[in-house]
Amino acid sequence: MKLISFCVPCFNSQDYMKHCIDCLLQGGDDVEILIIDDGSKDDTAKIADEYQDKYPTIIKAVHKPNGGHGSGVNKGLELATGLYYKVVDSDDWLDDDGYKHVISQIKKHLEANTMPDLYITDFLYYKPSVNKEFQRDFKSQFPVEKMFGWSEVHHFTTEEVFLMHALMYKTSALRESNLHLPEHTFYVDNIFAYNPLPYMKTMFYIPQKLYIYFIGRADQSVTVTNIVKRYKQQIVVMENMTDAFSYEKIKKMERGLKKYMFHALSVLMMVTLFFTCGENTKERIADTKELWAHIKKKDKKLYYKLRYRSYPVVVNFLPFGLKGKVMRYFYFKIANRQQLG
Repeated sequence: MKLISFCVPCFNSQDYMKHCIDCLLQGGDDVEILIIDDGSKDDTAKIADEYQDKYPTIIKAVHKPNGGHGSGVNKGLELATGLYYKVVDSDDWLDDDGYKHVISQIKKHLEANTMPDLYITDFLYYKPSVNKEFQRDFKSQFPVEKMFGWSEVHHFTTEEVFLMHALMYKTSALRESNLHLPEHTFYVDNIFAYNPLPYMKTMFYIPQKLYIYFIGRADQSVTVTNIVKRYKQQIVVMENMTDAFSYEKIKKMERGLKKYMFHALSVLMMVTLFFTCGENTKERIADTKELWAHIKKKDKKLYYKLRYRSYPVVVNFLPFGLKGKVMRYFYFKIANRQQLG
């Protein structure tokens, strides 16, 4: 039995994927590693096949036409055989001690037949170019190393939301959520960390860093230049998230889950506005109006909640150019808070 299925989406990853895979191999036969080659043009496919040949009981190399990060995650979930499913980007890796601890904890829960729907772990932002790192923990939000439900989840501050790096879903629960990420779209990790949550009834928080999130490649999607340039893709993500659950459905969720779902939508709408207002152009003004119109047409109550009764209200009534400056301020405030600016 495989405890964890690791999905490693790869696109032209030949220069760094080996570090990621070698790290994951430390899980031995307790894990499977699905290397999803997303139509790479370099030696990614060759490297994936070599690993599969060398570790046939652990690694599966999957080759598919290019569909983007979300497509790779979808394919991994389709093929996963492990009890839990975790995505690890090909330029990231796992902390050795955290990895061992998580596998040990899963075995304890398996033996006791008390398997949570979701494991939550700390993660580390690592930016070697400026010699900075920042560990994101959840000690103020969750009970430590005990099974809990949404009623025991505490307040998230403005800059705090779930990120994909912190989450390891039970595979069966994730499939029950019918998660399907958009293809050819960046920033779908926001959907991954939001849409499945109502299907996660029991959770377990391990206060130890597991995921190491590398920041430093010029072509990364999280650079400010790329964030502003790819704003339309964030709009796609935002529309997907607001379409996932109606205002009324969220209102009927238990208290901790309901509060978090509204909070996450509010924070991600602020992020989306930053993407869109990054440049003052007629096209971006029109796209902002269309986004709000989409939400209003789909769900008027959710529209009024997001536009007039949550974080975006602080910039709603500003001229578009000034709105962009204010959004940049909030964005960099969050980045600096995480010691990454």
